[in-house]
Amino acid sequence: MNEMQQRSGYVAIVGEPNVGKSTLMNALLGQKISIVTRKPQTTRQRVLGILTTGEAQIVFLDTPGLLRPKYLLHEKMVSAAQRALEDADIVLVMTEPRSGADLPEPVAKLVLTRYGYKPLILCINKADTVFKDSLLPLIDAFAKGNVFREIVPVSALKHQNLDDLLKTLISYLPEHPALYPDDIVSDQTERFFVAELIREKIFDQFQEEIPYSTAVEINEFKEREEGKTYIQATVVVERDSQKGILVGRRGAALKKVGTSARAAIEEFVGKSVYLELRVKVGEKWRDKEAWMRRLGYQPHELTKA
Repeated sequence: MNEMQQRSGYVAIVGEPNVGKSTLMNALLGQKISIVTRKPQTTRQRVLGILTTGEAQIVFLDTPGLLRPKYLLHEKMVSAAQRALEDADIVLVMTEPRSGADLPEPVAKLVLTRYGYKPLILCINKADTVFKDSLLPLIDAFAKGNVFREIVPVSALKHQNLDDLLKTLISYLPEHPALYPDDIVSDQTERFFVAELIREKIFDQFQEEIPYSTAVEINEFKEREEGKTYIQATVVVERDSQKGILVGRRGAALKKVGTSARAAIEEFVGKSVYLELRVKVGEKWRDKEAWMRRLGYQPHELTKA
């Protein structure tokens, strides 16, 4: 295909927390880019994933779930989603059958009122969890609103109807040469992904406030030609009591996090890793601008070709 006839552009994936945005992007890319847990609000920053085919290049922007901010961190998360919406050529709004035909207020307020001039595609995820007879009226109700250009039901978890979704997205992309080289799937650094994998294991292992009160900072990342890659990371918590829970008796809880994180990191980087974890208290870090900058919770700049 002639290069100038190729389609390429940015697709922002937005929706309420835990609707399956990260699972969908990973499924479309055919590999894990965004961390996924059963808990809501896992994604805190936009995560860019690049899918290059013979006819198109789709640059997906996985965004934090839209919610009413409680902390400064939440404000940064909403800002990250908003910036992705600003730069998107297509807005892929995700919902699920149990939410009904009304989008959550934070989603409707931001997406529909401010970005309705862009091609809005509705993706109804988890379509496999309901009978077709109940799914069709939901699609019809959304269609009567005349808000979305297309409505596509899928199951991201079971990889159902993803080809139709891709065809739909490609049809709305602008004609443009590829924005990124063909052989990359993201613009994030290895440090970013390593920190995310550690955070994912914390979400998997702990309940209640611990996962939401933690952040991960990579202090050292030394690749060696011979021997293991050395990674030293600090897990930041808000209170001494949280530090005690995270570390556990005689360090057992932290060791368990480190063991599972190391295995995931080794699979990601393709080599043996020595992972050293430390825990530090950053009092009320979720409400402090200095910590936001230090931990990288700032909207990303996207440069379009």
